[in-house]
Amino acid sequence: MASIPYYILAVLVLIIVVKIFSWPIRVLIKLLLNGFLGYILLLLLNFLGKSIGIYVPVNAISSLIAGFFGVPGVIFLIIFNKFL
Repeated sequence: MASIPYYILAVLVLIIVVKIFSWPIRVLIKLLLNGFLGYILLLLLNFLGKSIGIYVPVNAISSLIAGFFGVPGVIFLIIFNKFL
């Protein structure tokens, strides 16, 4: 009886995996590229921005925002950190 939640969880994970693999490859490549560019931009911003006073602390939340939203996410982090 205790294994029923595991079966439900396995079915949900299987549904998510099937949905992801049913996306066109072009969309997946775009998401991966956007996340990679956001991560690289966040690292470059912290490395080069220290001299001009722009620094975004790298933590789990800022990494997720930069990775998920890419360049617009990093711009949001700069504005959020500078003005708030």
